[in-house]
Amino acid sequence: MPTVKIVEVGPRDGLQNEKQQVDTASKLELIRRLAASGLTTIEAGAFVSPKWVPQMADSLHILQALELSGSVNYPVLVPNDKGMEQALAAGVREIAVFGAASEGFSQKNINASIAESLARFDSVMATARREGIRVRGYVSCVVDCPYEGPIAPAKVAEVAARLLDMGCYEISLGDTIGTATPNRALDMLEAVSKLVPIAQLAGHFHDTYGMAISNIHACFQAGIRTFDSSIAGLGGCPYARGASGNVATEDVVYLMHGLGVDCGIDLPSLVQTAWFAAGLLGRAPTSKVAQAMATVH
Repeated sequence: MPTVKIVEVGPRDGLQNEKQQVDTASKLELIRRLAASGLTTIEAGAFVSPKWVPQMADSLHILQALELSGSVNYPVLVPNDKGMEQALAAGVREIAVFGAASEGFSQKNINASIAESLARFDSVMATARREGIRVRGYVSCVVDCPYEGPIAPAKVAEVAARLLDMGCYEISLGDTIGTATPNRALDMLEAVSKLVPIAQLAGHFHDTYGMAISNIHACFQAGIRTFDSSIAGLGGCPYARGASGNVATEDVVYLMHGLGVDCGIDLPSLVQTAWFAAGLLGRAPTSKVAQAMATVH
């Protein structure tokens, strides 16, 4: 039976893009429920400026309350040396760094070119190597950019290869505004896999046009075995107008179960967690699976 790893990004990528604040105790309960459902990699926070991302201001408290030496991995986003210092203080085992395949998106997002943004990670990567911390790389706008339009697959491959060369063990390819279709996703993946082994690639799809599950299915058939998702479809991209959240974790798990793929996750438990997560924001989950299985809630 094939296996797939699902990286749960809801507590970080999901909540950080929600306007409503969620208190620390509720975040910890959400993370606990996600782990109890069988998820073994859960993004727990981001050491970024609380001025710009107030939802992540309690990341240190979150990490201090978690068992970081256990079987569940809790990576955090680290954008710079200051964030790395906080990550070290928290005792994390894995961090994530972000790049983009679009110059326009990079400038709007972090006020730096792609080359400048990657250069900022040199010292972060050096510290990670010295401290034995794993680093995962993210590439945004791998299909389209809200400012530039279509992105050349060769550009995505270039940025992904740069992150690999810097020392990232895995590269997550992000369809940031959710406009990908399977053929375009596969064209991009073909270009990237020429420079980065497919075993070190992950898919990160948003569901703006309802294509995320189709894209995941296509990429799975092409050999991808790691996918990012967000419980209850939480989040979105604040820099991409109209972009809805990441694909819902429960939808991805339903797909994988249907394909006979082992992802180690209990779907009924996960659906209950989706209703809990959405309830923290005063709404219902966006996912079809959570709505269809609402009777277990």
